[in-house]
This record gives sequence, structure tokens and C-alpha cells, in this order.
Amino acid sequence: MAQKTEFDVIVIGGGPGGYVAAIRASQLGMSAAVVEREHLGGICLNWGCIPTKALLRAAEIKHNIEHAADFGIEVSGTVSVNLKKVVERSRGVASRLSSGVGHLLKKNKVTVFDGTAKLAGKSGANWVLSVTGKSETRLTGKHIIIATGARARALPGIEPNGSSIVTYKDAMVPEKMPKSLIVVGSGAIGVEFASFYQDMGVEVTIVEYLDRILNAEDEEISALAQKSFEKRGIKILTSAKLLGLKETSQGVAADIETGGAKQQLVAERVIMAVGIVGNSENIGLEATKVKLDRGHIVTDGYGATGEAGLYAIGDVTGAPWLAHKASHEGIICIEKIAGMKHVHPIEDNSVPGCTYCRPQVASVGLTETKAKQAGYEIKVGKFPFLANGKAIALGDDEGLIKTIFDAKTGALLGAHMIGPEVTELIQGYVVARSLETTEAELMHTIFPHPTLSEAMHESVLDAYDRAIHF
Repeated sequence: MAQKTEFDVIVIGGGPGGYVAAIRASQLGMSAAVVEREHLGGICLNWGCIPTKALLRAAEIKHNIEHAADFGIEVSGTVSVNLKKVVERSRGVASRLSSGVGHLLKKNKVTVFDGTAKLAGKSGANWVLSVTGKSETRLTGKHIIIATGARARALPGIEPNGSSIVTYKDAMVPEKMPKSLIVVGSGAIGVEFASFYQDMGVEVTIVEYLDRILNAEDEEISALAQKSFEKRGIKILTSAKLLGLKETSQGVAADIETGGAKQQLVAERVIMAVGIVGNSENIGLEATKVKLDRGHIVTDGYGATGEAGLYAIGDVTGAPWLAHKASHEGIICIEKIAGMKHVHPIEDNSVPGCTYCRPQVASVGLTETKAKQAGYEIKVGKFPFLANGKAIALGDDEGLIKTIFDAKTGALLGAHMIGPEVTELIQGYVVARSLETTEAELMHTIFPHPTLSEAMHESVLDAYDRAIHF
């Protein structure tokens, strides 16, 4: 029997936005297909979010063993790292989940095509896609969702070579540990790699063009993160411009300019983590009304582009470049296509951000600066983990929870955290914002004891001068 080639919805890209959109389309009774050129699950699952967490877990275990004496545990001998096994475990985790995505698509009767898709005009009311893989296939669909993701951005004249100058992809599968490392860029990707490699015994320097690391985070949280990293031994240069890189017998020489003064740093390896670029090329958009903004596809709040029947979701549409945002956009897009009522566009200020360095960083909503810039009269609460019983018992009491409220309405405008397991804790505030909770509901919520989450409660109380334990 010939393979089906006509669908209601065809998704280009099988990442966290694409495969979720396809599954939701099938749930709503639409015939759906996914075209994926490389790996189901996309960059996040195969080369980003998931395998990096496996690496960071290995680094965390190594750190805990090295500090076992703090808990009265004596470990004799030296702690050594079998790098091959660390990397193999990380790749195994990614592989397991990638095959899981394939199973989910099959279970939901979504057809998967291996290859590269390109728009090839229209056939009546349907769009035509040319899929080039082992053979060429032509697909037709009423609705085409572009979920092609993004790739690492390269600085002009400074191209990664896969050995001494690398992107995140090569940084995840090192064959040997370098003695020294320069990380260019201090967003989530940059600081996670800096944290991992430093815990593995590498001498790490972060070079950041802006005036602070983790620039998307609240300024106070950024400052605490920098203090913590420097305490660990990570060197940090901010307001630093990378002028160029050149290979030397020692590795790579980086020419840096800070405050008008030039200096040269030498390291065995350089990781480029200077942002990402949307994969909007070579998919046939030139002959459409789809608009681009610096390489990213412009959409409305529901994924629709300037061309009827063409939609875009996820990283290819711009910041924030987060897997969970892409998945949610996929759901919204499909439900809008299906004509469901009460579909709400995504709100960027309700998308949580998580960085899995040590200490962890997490946030949702407006920073203190942005809340003031938006004209809000605010109340700010803070509670340090050093006053939290569970954090002290864990031996991990570094960090802070910060909450920002609208002084007039009590609405939770933003929450910002640094410390133990805050990437899990942040969801409490995300739910609170989704429910349009005010300080009153949060104050009257009973938080379990002893938990890290109690610090969330105390931070709310502090905003209204009612904190008990600090």
C-alpha cells in the first residue's frame, strides 16, 4: 500500500514544538505528519536540555563526593572521572528519549518522514512540500507548521572548527578534558558549560560582552550568581569584547578588550555560546508573504504568519528560546487551527526560565528593573536560603528567593531565585501567576515543613514586612 502523502497538518521539524503540535493535531481528529531531517526530539532532547542535564548530574555527584567529609562521610583515595562513560551516559539518556518520541508519534498515528522539507508552492487550497531524504517525496497539507528550531550563532570571522573552538554540540561530547577553557557568552548555555567543566577540574574563564552575566535575569540574581561562580574559582570578564581567536601551540589565544584595554587569554579550548539564529533559510519562504525579523519568523500570538496556511512555532520565531515555550506554542497553534474556543496567546512574561548551573537559577515574570520601567509601584520580598532549615540540612544554603508584587493590586509580577533545586520550585510561582493569584492567597497557603518551598512563602511575607524566620 502506498504511503499517505496528503494531510491536514504537516509539521516541519520534530523538536519539542513540532512533535507536540503533531500529537495534539491527531488528538483533535486531524491527519498529521512530521518531517524531521536529523533526530526526533530536536536539539533540546538530543543536543541541549536533556543530555546537558545528564552531564551536570555527573558533575554534581563528583562535587558531592569531594565534599562528603562535610557530612561525616569519609571517602578514601582520589575521585577520578571516566569521561567516556560520562559522555556515553549522557548520549544514552538522549537516545532513550528520542526513541520515546518516535513511539509517541506512532501511538498517536502521526506519520514521520525522514528528510529535509521545502515549500514547493500550492496545489489548489493545499501547500506542497518537497521532502528530500533517501528519496524525494511530495507531500500536500492544508496547514504547514514551521518548527525548524535554531542553531548556534557564530561571530563574524570567528568560526568554530570542531576541535579547539567549539559550539555546544562538540562541548557535550569531549574526548578528553581540557586543562583550561574560555566560555564566550554567559547566557544559560554558557554558564551551564562553565559550571560543568569547572566541577570537572577545568580552569574556566567566562567572557561576556554585556556588563553582567545571565543578563536576562534580575540584576540581584545575576550578581549573586557571579559571586558564587568566582568563589568556586571561575574567572569572569564582563563588558569584554572578543576581538579575535587564533590557534596556537598551547590551544587558542583570545584577544579581549575591556574598558579600552586589550589583553590576551590563552586556553586549550573555547566554547562559543553567543546566542542562536533561527533556521529560516532554505525552506522556501522567499516566494511567500512570511516576514522575517533578524532571521526569525514573525507570527501573531497563535503562530500564524503573513501567509494563510503557514504557521511557525518555537525557536525559529525568536526569544525566549525555550523548549517548553515551543511545546505550548504548538498546542496553541493547533487548537486555533481546529477552531477551539478560548484559546489564549502565549504571554512571554509567564514563561519560566531555568539555568542548571551550580547554584541553579530560575525566574518568571518581570525583573525589578523592568517592573519599575513598566510604571508599576512595587513591593519586593526576599528570603535567603541560609535561613531555611531544609537548605541547611542539605548543606546547600547559598541563594535567595525574590518576589515582586504590584503594590496596588497585589498581583505577582515576577519571581527570581538562585539556590538549591530552584528550577523545580519556580513552577509554584508560575501556577500562581496563571491563576492570577495575589499576595493574599500566597500568604494563606500552607507550605510543608521542612522544605525548600518554605522560602517561597517567606519571600512573599517579606514583601509585606511579615517574614517570620529572617
